[in-house]
Amino acid sequence: MPNTRSAAKRVRVTARRTLRNRMVKSRMKTAIRRFQEALAGGDQGAANEAFRKAVSQIDRAAAKGVIHRNEASRRKARLAARLNAPAGAAD
Repeated sequence: MPNTRSAAKRVRVTARRTLRNRMVKSRMKTAIRRFQEALAGGDQGAANEAFRKAVSQIDRAAAKGVIHRNEASRRKARLAARLNAPAGAAD
């Protein structure tokens, strides 16, 4: 329980930011999962579109500071590697 008005405000602000961060991260993870599902489905066109959306969500998360820019870069590189890998080498 906060003892001062400023501490109470910090609790409220932290709760708001935590909620926003959780939403952004959830959107990012969902986009990545949809890309992986499209890739597993074998449809290259759908995989390309899902890849674009996943990269967009990763970039947004990094821009908002939810994830570090190096983590964003690493995630995008791994997705691109999976997208460009030969069909038999997936996983």
